[in-house]
Amino acid sequence: MIPPKPAARPDRVSLRRYVQLFRDDILSAQPARLYRAWMAEFKTPFFRSYMINQPDLIATVLKERPDDFPKSDRISEGLRPLLGNSVFLTNGETWKRQRRIIDPAFEGGRLKDTFPAIRDAAEACIARLKTRTGTPVEIEAETSHAAADVIFRTLFSIPIEHEIAAEVFTRFRDYQRSSPILNIAAFIPLPRWLPRFHSRRTKSAARDIRQLITRLTDARQQDIAAGTAPDDLATKIMTTADPLTGDRFDTEEMVDQVAIFFLAGHETSASALAWALYLMATHPDWQQRVAEEARALDEDSDFSVLSKLRLSRDTFRETLRLYPPVPMMVRETTRSEHFRDRDLPKGAQVVISPWHLHRHERLWDNPDGFDPARWGTEKGRQCMRDAYVPFSAGARVCTGAGFAMVEGVLILSMILRHFKVTTVEAPPTPIAHLTVRSRDGIRLQLRPRD
Repeated sequence: MIPPKPAARPDRVSLRRYVQLFRDDILSAQPARLYRAWMAEFKTPFFRSYMINQPDLIATVLKERPDDFPKSDRISEGLRPLLGNSVFLTNGETWKRQRRIIDPAFEGGRLKDTFPAIRDAAEACIARLKTRTGTPVEIEAETSHAAADVIFRTLFSIPIEHEIAAEVFTRFRDYQRSSPILNIAAFIPLPRWLPRFHSRRTKSAARDIRQLITRLTDARQQDIAAGTAPDDLATKIMTTADPLTGDRFDTEEMVDQVAIFFLAGHETSASALAWALYLMATHPDWQQRVAEEARALDEDSDFSVLSKLRLSRDTFRETLRLYPPVPMMVRETTRSEHFRDRDLPKGAQVVISPWHLHRHERLWDNPDGFDPARWGTEKGRQCMRDAYVPFSAGARVCTGAGFAMVEGVLILSMILRHFKVTTVEAPPTPIAHLTVRSRDGIRLQLRPRD
Protein backbone atom coordinates (compact mmCIF):
# COMPACT_ATOMS: atom_id res chain seq x y z
CA MET A 1 0.00 0.00 0.00
CA ILE A 2 1.01 3.62 -0.45
CA PRO A 3 1.66 5.25 2.96
CA PRO A 4 -0.79 8.05 3.85
CA LYS A 5 -0.05 11.54 2.63
CA PRO A 6 -2.14 14.70 3.24
CA ALA A 7 -4.12 16.15 0.37
CA ALA A 8 -2.62 19.29 -1.14
CA ARG A 9 -4.49 22.62 -1.23
CA PRO A 10 -5.66 24.35 -4.42
CA ASP A 11 -2.82 26.07 -6.23
CA ARG A 12 -4.14 29.57 -5.46
CA VAL A 13 -5.71 30.72 -2.19
CA SER A 14 -5.94 34.06 -0.39
CA LEU A 15 -3.34 35.03 2.21
CA ARG A 16 -5.99 34.80 4.92
CA ARG A 17 -6.93 31.29 3.84
CA TYR A 18 -3.28 30.28 3.62
CA VAL A 19 -2.61 31.45 7.16
CA GLN A 20 -5.66 29.50 8.37
CA LEU A 21 -4.47 26.36 6.61
CA PHE A 22 -0.90 26.85 7.83
CA ARG A 23 -1.95 27.14 11.45
CA ASP A 24 -3.97 23.94 11.14
CA ASP A 25 -1.35 21.91 9.26
CA ILE A 26 1.61 23.17 7.25
CA LEU A 27 1.63 20.11 4.98
CA SER A 28 -1.88 20.29 3.53
CA ALA A 29 -1.45 24.08 3.27
CA GLN A 30 0.98 23.56 0.38
CA PRO A 31 0.10 23.04 -3.33
CA ALA A 32 0.84 19.75 -5.09
CA ARG A 33 3.23 21.44 -7.54
CA LEU A 34 5.88 21.62 -4.81
CA TYR A 35 6.48 17.89 -5.26
CA ARG A 36 7.84 18.66 -8.75
CA ALA A 37 9.10 22.23 -8.57
CA TRP A 38 12.79 23.05 -8.22
CA MET A 39 11.86 26.39 -6.69
CA ALA A 40 8.65 28.23 -5.79
CA GLU A 41 7.92 31.76 -4.62
CA PHE A 42 5.30 32.84 -2.10
CA LYS A 43 4.54 36.55 -1.65
CA THR A 44 2.88 38.32 1.27
CA PRO A 45 2.52 42.03 2.03
CA PHE A 46 5.26 41.65 4.66
CA PHE A 47 7.91 39.33 3.21
CA ARG A 48 8.80 36.96 0.38
CA SER A 49 9.34 33.25 0.83
CA TYR A 50 11.11 30.88 -1.56
CA MET A 51 10.99 27.11 -1.28
CA ILE A 52 13.98 25.37 -2.85
CA ASN A 53 14.10 21.70 -3.85
CA GLN A 54 17.05 21.86 -6.23
CA PRO A 55 19.93 19.92 -4.61
CA ASP A 56 22.70 22.34 -5.56
CA LEU A 57 20.76 25.29 -4.11
CA ILE A 58 20.14 23.36 -0.90
CA ALA A 59 23.87 22.60 -0.72
CA THR A 60 24.60 26.31 -1.13
CA VAL A 61 22.32 27.26 1.76
CA LEU A 62 23.11 24.46 4.20
CA LYS A 63 26.67 23.39 3.40
CA GLU A 64 28.62 25.92 1.36
CA ARG A 65 27.49 29.28 2.78
CA PRO A 66 25.56 28.65 6.00
CA ASP A 67 26.61 31.97 7.57
CA ASP A 68 24.93 33.82 4.70
CA PHE A 69 21.65 32.02 5.44
CA PRO A 70 21.05 32.09 9.21
CA LYS A 71 17.94 30.64 10.78
CA SER A 72 14.92 32.86 10.40
CA ASP A 73 13.61 34.47 13.57
CA ARG A 74 10.05 34.17 12.26
CA ILE A 75 9.67 30.46 12.94
CA SER A 76 11.34 30.77 16.34
CA GLU A 77 8.73 33.27 17.53
CA GLY A 78 6.37 30.51 18.61
CA LEU A 79 9.07 28.50 20.41
CA ARG A 80 10.82 31.16 22.51
CA PRO A 81 8.66 30.75 25.64
CA LEU A 82 10.06 27.25 26.03
CA LEU A 83 13.43 27.30 24.26
CA GLY A 84 14.78 30.75 25.18
CA ASN A 85 18.15 31.17 23.46
CA SER A 86 18.84 27.50 22.89
CA VAL A 87 21.18 26.28 20.17
CA PHE A 88 18.13 25.52 18.01
CA LEU A 89 17.22 29.22 17.74
CA THR A 90 20.47 31.16 17.89
CA ASN A 91 22.73 32.29 15.05
CA GLY A 92 26.22 33.64 14.48
CA GLU A 93 28.85 33.64 17.20
CA THR A 94 26.36 32.75 19.94
CA TRP A 95 25.38 29.58 18.08
CA LYS A 96 29.01 28.68 17.31
CA ARG A 97 29.96 29.05 20.97
CA GLN A 98 27.02 26.85 22.03
CA ARG A 99 27.94 24.14 19.54
CA ARG A 100 31.57 24.15 20.70
CA ILE A 101 30.33 23.29 24.19
CA ILE A 102 27.58 20.84 23.21
CA ASP A 103 29.14 18.85 20.37
CA PRO A 104 31.77 16.94 22.43
CA ALA A 105 28.95 15.26 24.41
CA PHE A 106 27.62 13.66 21.22
CA GLU A 107 30.84 12.50 19.61
CA GLY A 108 31.03 8.91 18.39
CA GLY A 109 32.73 7.50 21.46
CA ARG A 110 30.10 9.02 23.73
CA LEU A 111 27.33 7.14 21.90
CA LYS A 112 28.76 3.91 23.27
CA ASP A 113 28.51 5.34 26.76
CA THR A 114 24.83 6.20 26.34
CA PHE A 115 23.88 2.85 24.80
CA PRO A 116 23.14 1.03 28.10
CA ALA A 117 20.73 3.79 29.17
CA ILE A 118 18.98 3.68 25.78
CA ARG A 119 18.63 -0.08 26.06
CA ASP A 120 17.26 0.20 29.60
CA ALA A 121 14.60 2.60 28.32
CA ALA A 122 13.79 0.19 25.50
CA GLU A 123 13.43 -2.71 27.97
CA ALA A 124 11.09 -0.58 30.08
CA CYS A 125 9.05 0.16 26.95
CA ILE A 126 8.76 -3.58 26.18
CA ALA A 127 7.57 -4.25 29.74
CA ARG A 128 4.85 -1.59 29.41
CA LEU A 129 3.72 -2.90 26.02
CA LYS A 130 3.42 -6.45 27.35
CA THR A 131 0.52 -5.21 29.45
CA ARG A 132 -1.19 -3.77 26.37
CA THR A 133 -1.32 -6.77 24.02
CA GLY A 134 -4.60 -7.89 22.47
CA THR A 135 -6.27 -4.47 22.46
CA PRO A 136 -5.68 -1.39 20.28
CA VAL A 137 -2.79 0.78 21.45
CA GLU A 138 -2.33 4.46 20.60
CA ILE A 139 1.26 3.94 19.57
CA GLU A 140 2.27 7.61 19.44
CA ALA A 141 1.61 7.86 23.18
CA GLU A 142 3.80 4.82 23.79
CA THR A 143 6.67 6.00 21.63
CA SER A 144 6.45 9.44 23.25
CA HIS A 145 6.79 7.80 26.66
CA ALA A 146 9.75 5.72 25.50
CA ALA A 147 11.55 8.65 23.87
CA ALA A 148 11.12 10.82 26.95
CA ASP A 149 12.50 7.98 29.06
CA VAL A 150 15.59 7.83 26.81
CA ILE A 151 16.17 11.56 27.21
CA PHE A 152 16.02 11.53 30.99
CA ARG A 153 18.11 8.37 31.37
CA THR A 154 20.87 9.61 29.05
CA LEU A 155 20.80 13.25 30.10
CA PHE A 156 20.25 13.07 33.87
CA SER A 157 20.53 9.34 34.68
CA ILE A 158 16.92 9.17 35.90
CA PRO A 159 14.00 7.16 34.49
CA ILE A 160 10.75 8.70 33.34
CA GLU A 161 9.15 7.54 36.59
CA HIS A 162 11.25 10.06 38.53
CA GLU A 163 8.98 12.72 40.01
CA ILE A 164 10.44 15.69 38.11
CA ALA A 165 10.88 13.76 34.86
CA ALA A 166 7.26 12.62 34.95
CA GLU A 167 6.06 16.17 35.57
CA VAL A 168 8.15 17.56 32.69
CA PHE A 169 6.67 14.90 30.42
CA THR A 170 3.13 15.80 31.48
CA ARG A 171 3.59 19.54 31.10
CA PHE A 172 5.27 19.09 27.74
CA ARG A 173 2.13 17.40 26.43
CA ASP A 174 0.20 20.46 27.58
CA TYR A 175 2.67 22.67 25.73
CA GLN A 176 2.26 20.64 22.53
CA ARG A 177 -1.51 20.91 22.61
CA SER A 178 -1.58 24.64 23.25
CA SER A 179 1.26 25.90 21.05
CA PRO A 180 0.59 26.44 17.31
CA ILE A 181 3.43 25.96 14.86
CA LEU A 182 3.27 29.68 13.98
CA ASN A 183 2.89 32.77 16.09
CA ILE A 184 1.42 35.87 14.44
CA ALA A 185 4.91 37.37 14.36
CA ALA A 186 5.89 34.65 11.88
CA PHE A 187 3.76 36.44 9.30
CA ILE A 188 3.84 40.06 10.45
CA PRO A 189 7.18 41.59 11.52
CA LEU A 190 6.81 42.95 15.03
CA PRO A 191 9.23 45.05 17.12
CA ARG A 192 10.97 43.19 19.93
CA TRP A 193 9.18 45.13 22.66
CA LEU A 194 5.69 44.17 21.42
CA PRO A 195 4.05 41.16 23.17
CA ARG A 196 3.96 37.96 21.10
CA PHE A 197 0.39 36.94 21.99
CA HIS A 198 1.21 33.46 23.19
CA SER A 199 -1.74 31.79 24.85
CA ARG A 200 -1.87 31.75 28.64
CA ARG A 201 -1.76 27.95 28.56
CA THR A 202 1.34 27.93 26.37
CA LYS A 203 3.19 30.38 28.60
CA SER A 204 2.15 28.52 31.75
CA ALA A 205 3.34 25.15 30.43
CA ALA A 206 6.65 26.61 29.20
CA ARG A 207 7.25 28.34 32.55
CA ASP A 208 6.55 25.15 34.50
CA ILE A 209 8.82 23.06 32.27
CA ARG A 210 11.68 25.50 32.63
CA GLN A 211 11.27 25.64 36.41
CA LEU A 212 11.40 21.85 36.60
CA ILE A 213 14.49 21.67 34.38
CA THR A 214 16.10 24.38 36.54
CA ARG A 215 15.65 22.14 39.58
CA LEU A 216 17.38 19.25 37.81
CA THR A 217 20.18 21.52 36.59
CA ASP A 218 20.79 23.09 40.00
CA ALA A 219 20.91 19.66 41.61
CA ARG A 220 23.39 18.43 39.03
CA GLN A 221 25.58 21.50 39.54
CA GLN A 222 25.75 20.66 43.24
CA ASP A 223 26.67 17.03 42.44
CA ILE A 224 29.42 18.23 40.09
CA ALA A 225 30.82 20.49 42.80
CA ALA A 226 30.74 17.58 45.28
CA GLY A 227 32.38 15.18 42.83
CA THR A 228 29.40 12.80 42.90
CA ALA A 229 27.81 13.53 39.50
CA PRO A 230 27.22 10.58 37.14
CA ASP A 231 29.05 10.57 33.82
CA ASP A 232 26.03 11.33 31.64
CA LEU A 233 25.26 13.91 28.99
CA ALA A 234 24.27 16.65 31.43
CA THR A 235 27.51 16.33 33.37
CA LYS A 236 29.56 16.29 30.17
CA ILE A 237 27.90 19.44 28.82
CA MET A 238 27.96 21.32 32.11
CA THR A 239 31.66 20.61 32.66
CA THR A 240 32.79 21.37 29.10
CA ALA A 241 34.39 24.77 28.60
CA ASP A 242 34.36 26.64 25.33
CA PRO A 243 37.87 25.95 23.95
CA LEU A 244 38.11 29.53 22.69
CA THR A 245 36.88 31.49 25.72
CA GLY A 246 36.98 29.02 28.60
CA ASP A 247 33.34 29.84 29.43
CA ARG A 248 30.80 27.24 30.53
CA PHE A 249 27.01 27.35 30.39
CA ASP A 250 25.40 29.11 33.34
CA THR A 251 22.15 27.72 34.74
CA GLU A 252 19.83 29.66 32.43
CA GLU A 253 21.81 28.70 29.34
CA MET A 254 21.80 25.06 30.40
CA VAL A 255 18.03 25.17 30.91
CA ASP A 256 17.69 26.51 27.34
CA GLN A 257 19.76 23.61 26.01
CA VAL A 258 17.96 20.93 28.03
CA ALA A 259 14.65 22.28 26.75
CA ILE A 260 15.72 21.82 23.13
CA PHE A 261 17.25 18.41 23.86
CA PHE A 262 13.89 17.38 25.22
CA LEU A 263 11.94 18.92 22.34
CA ALA A 264 14.26 17.71 19.57
CA GLY A 265 15.29 14.42 21.13
CA HIS A 266 11.92 13.41 22.49
CA GLU A 267 9.38 14.84 20.08
CA THR A 268 11.20 13.91 16.87
CA SER A 269 12.14 10.38 18.01
CA ALA A 270 8.59 9.70 19.17
CA SER A 271 7.22 10.79 15.80
CA ALA A 272 9.65 8.69 13.77
CA LEU A 273 9.18 5.57 15.91
CA ALA A 274 5.40 5.75 15.70
CA TRP A 275 5.44 6.06 11.91
CA ALA A 276 8.03 3.27 11.64
CA LEU A 277 5.76 0.90 13.57
CA TYR A 278 2.79 1.91 11.44
CA LEU A 279 4.78 1.18 8.27
CA MET A 280 5.77 -2.19 9.69
CA ALA A 281 2.13 -2.98 10.42
CA THR A 282 1.16 -2.17 6.84
CA HIS A 283 4.12 -4.01 5.30
CA PRO A 284 4.17 -7.41 7.07
CA ASP A 285 6.85 -8.83 4.76
CA TRP A 286 9.30 -6.16 5.89
CA GLN A 287 8.15 -6.53 9.48
CA GLN A 288 8.98 -10.23 9.43
CA ARG A 289 12.42 -9.60 8.02
CA VAL A 290 13.23 -6.94 10.62
CA ALA A 291 11.91 -9.20 13.41
CA GLU A 292 14.12 -12.09 12.28
CA GLU A 293 17.14 -9.83 12.13
CA ALA A 294 16.33 -8.59 15.66
CA ARG A 295 17.04 -12.07 17.06
CA ALA A 296 20.62 -10.83 17.26
CA LEU A 297 19.51 -8.89 20.34
CA ASP A 298 19.04 -12.19 22.22
CA GLU A 299 22.77 -12.90 22.19
CA ASP A 300 24.40 -9.49 21.94
CA SER A 301 23.48 -6.74 24.41
CA ASP A 302 26.23 -4.19 23.83
CA PHE A 303 26.78 -1.42 21.31
CA SER A 304 28.21 -3.76 18.68
CA VAL A 305 24.77 -5.30 18.06
CA LEU A 306 23.83 -2.24 16.01
CA SER A 307 26.08 -3.45 13.19
CA LYS A 308 23.78 -6.49 12.89
CA LEU A 309 20.57 -4.45 12.59
CA ARG A 310 20.98 -3.29 8.99
CA LEU A 311 17.39 -3.88 7.88
CA SER A 312 16.11 -1.99 10.91
CA ARG A 313 18.47 0.87 10.07
CA ASP A 314 17.23 1.03 6.47
CA THR A 315 13.61 0.80 7.65
CA PHE A 316 14.11 3.66 10.08
CA ARG A 317 15.94 5.67 7.41
CA GLU A 318 13.04 5.12 5.01
CA THR A 319 10.60 6.23 7.71
CA LEU A 320 12.55 9.45 8.12
CA ARG A 321 12.32 9.96 4.36
CA LEU A 322 8.54 9.55 4.22
CA TYR A 323 7.76 11.21 7.56
CA PRO A 324 10.62 13.59 8.44
CA PRO A 325 9.86 14.77 12.00
CA VAL A 326 10.81 18.37 11.17
CA PRO A 327 8.95 19.03 7.90
CA MET A 328 10.38 22.46 7.08
CA MET A 329 13.49 24.52 7.83
CA VAL A 330 13.53 28.26 7.29
CA ARG A 331 16.62 30.37 6.60
CA GLU A 332 16.91 34.08 5.83
CA THR A 333 19.03 35.88 3.27
CA THR A 334 21.56 38.37 4.65
CA ARG A 335 22.09 39.95 1.22
CA SER A 336 20.49 39.82 -2.20
CA GLU A 337 20.82 36.46 -3.96
CA HIS A 338 20.07 35.08 -7.42
CA PHE A 339 18.60 31.57 -7.48
CA ARG A 340 17.58 30.10 -10.82
CA ASP A 341 15.75 32.92 -12.62
CA ARG A 342 14.77 34.90 -9.53
CA ASP A 343 16.34 37.69 -7.51
CA LEU A 344 15.94 37.13 -3.78
CA PRO A 345 16.03 40.36 -1.75
CA LYS A 346 17.85 40.73 1.54
CA GLY A 347 15.63 39.44 4.36
CA ALA A 348 13.76 36.92 2.18
CA GLN A 349 12.75 33.59 3.70
CA VAL A 350 14.38 30.52 2.15
CA VAL A 351 12.44 27.36 2.95
CA ILE A 352 13.91 23.87 2.71
CA SER A 353 11.17 21.29 3.14
CA PRO A 354 12.37 17.76 3.89
CA TRP A 355 8.75 16.67 3.44
CA HIS A 356 8.67 17.79 -0.20
CA LEU A 357 12.33 17.13 -0.97
CA HIS A 358 12.10 13.52 0.26
CA ARG A 359 9.06 12.90 -1.97
CA HIS A 360 10.22 14.91 -4.96
CA GLU A 361 9.00 13.27 -8.16
CA ARG A 362 12.03 14.32 -10.20
CA LEU A 363 14.59 12.99 -7.72
CA TRP A 364 13.28 9.74 -6.22
CA ASP A 365 12.10 6.45 -7.68
CA ASN A 366 8.65 5.60 -6.30
CA PRO A 367 8.74 8.73 -4.10
CA ASP A 368 5.52 8.01 -2.15
CA GLY A 369 6.20 4.30 -1.71
CA PHE A 370 7.78 2.50 1.25
CA ASP A 371 10.93 0.73 0.06
CA PRO A 372 13.81 0.28 2.52
CA ALA A 373 15.71 -1.58 -0.20
CA ARG A 374 16.22 1.71 -2.09
CA TRP A 375 19.16 2.55 0.19
CA GLY A 376 21.15 -0.29 -1.34
CA THR A 377 20.81 1.05 -4.88
CA GLU A 378 23.03 3.61 -6.58
CA LYS A 379 20.06 5.95 -7.09
CA GLY A 380 19.13 5.66 -3.43
CA ARG A 381 22.69 6.38 -2.29
CA GLN A 382 22.86 9.41 -4.56
CA CYS A 383 19.56 10.74 -3.22
CA MET A 384 20.82 10.20 0.31
CA ARG A 385 23.78 12.44 -0.50
CA ASP A 386 21.87 15.10 -2.41
CA ALA A 387 18.23 15.09 -1.32
CA TYR A 388 17.93 13.56 2.16
CA VAL A 389 18.04 15.96 5.10
CA PRO A 390 15.96 14.62 8.02
CA PHE A 391 18.55 16.08 10.42
CA SER A 392 19.43 19.11 8.26
CA ALA A 393 22.97 19.18 6.81
CA GLY A 394 26.23 21.07 6.90
CA ALA A 395 27.35 23.09 9.90
CA ARG A 396 23.86 23.09 11.45
CA VAL A 397 23.25 19.38 11.13
CA CYS A 398 21.47 18.10 14.24
CA THR A 399 23.96 17.41 17.02
CA GLY A 400 22.00 14.33 18.05
CA ALA A 401 21.64 12.78 14.59
CA GLY A 402 23.83 9.78 15.45
CA PHE A 403 22.12 9.45 18.82
CA ALA A 404 18.70 9.42 17.13
CA MET A 405 19.71 6.66 14.73
CA VAL A 406 20.96 4.50 17.58
CA GLU A 407 17.81 5.07 19.61
CA GLY A 408 15.38 4.58 16.71
CA VAL A 409 17.00 1.45 15.32
CA LEU A 410 17.38 -0.21 18.71
CA ILE A 411 13.85 0.46 20.00
CA LEU A 412 12.23 -0.47 16.68
CA SER A 413 14.16 -3.77 16.61
CA MET A 414 13.34 -4.59 20.22
CA ILE A 415 9.63 -3.93 19.79
CA LEU A 416 9.44 -6.10 16.66
CA ARG A 417 11.51 -8.81 18.34
CA HIS A 418 8.78 -9.15 20.98
CA PHE A 419 5.57 -8.21 19.16
CA LYS A 420 3.72 -8.57 15.88
CA VAL A 421 2.04 -5.27 15.02
CA THR A 422 -1.09 -4.90 12.88
CA THR A 423 -3.40 -2.03 11.96
CA VAL A 424 -6.86 -1.80 13.47
CA GLU A 425 -8.53 1.14 11.72
CA ALA A 426 -8.39 3.50 8.75
CA PRO A 427 -5.00 4.96 7.79
CA PRO A 428 -3.86 7.91 9.92
CA THR A 429 -3.67 11.41 8.47
CA PRO A 430 -0.24 13.06 8.76
CA ILE A 431 -0.24 16.65 9.96
CA ALA A 432 2.58 18.93 11.07
CA HIS A 433 2.64 21.07 14.19
CA LEU A 434 5.88 20.87 16.16
CA THR A 435 6.62 17.64 14.27
CA VAL A 436 4.88 15.35 11.78
CA ARG A 437 2.25 13.43 13.73
CA SER A 438 -1.10 11.82 13.00
CA ARG A 439 -4.19 14.00 13.30
CA ASP A 440 -6.02 11.47 15.50
CA GLY A 441 -3.20 9.23 16.66
CA ILE A 442 -1.98 5.88 15.31
CA ARG A 443 -3.71 2.83 16.70
CA LEU A 444 -2.06 -0.55 16.34
CA GLN A 445 -2.58 -3.97 17.85
CA LEU A 446 0.35 -5.84 19.38
CA ARG A 447 0.55 -9.59 19.91
CA PRO A 448 3.42 -11.60 21.42
CA ARG A 449 5.70 -12.83 18.65
CA ASP A 450 6.82 -16.27 19.91
